[in-house]
Amino acid sequence: MALRNGQDRDEIWVAYRGLIYDVSRSRLWKRGNHYEHWAGQDLTKELDHDAPHTPNVFDKFPVIGQLS
Repeated sequence: MALRNGQDRDEIWVAYRGLIYDVSRSRLWKRGNHYEHWAGQDLTKELDHDAPHTPNVFDKFPVIGQLS
């Protein structure tokens, strides 16, 4: 998953609450970052702590896997 950070490869993936989402089509994740958050990793702790939106923001992105 770490290589799907928007810099090493074209895919931009983030994990949240055990699921991996493909956010490649989001204009807000271009270049692999969204504000102070970086793709290619599990963002659960970061987003649960300081995200200004609800977890439903991920509903519009395809789930492509689960963290093991």
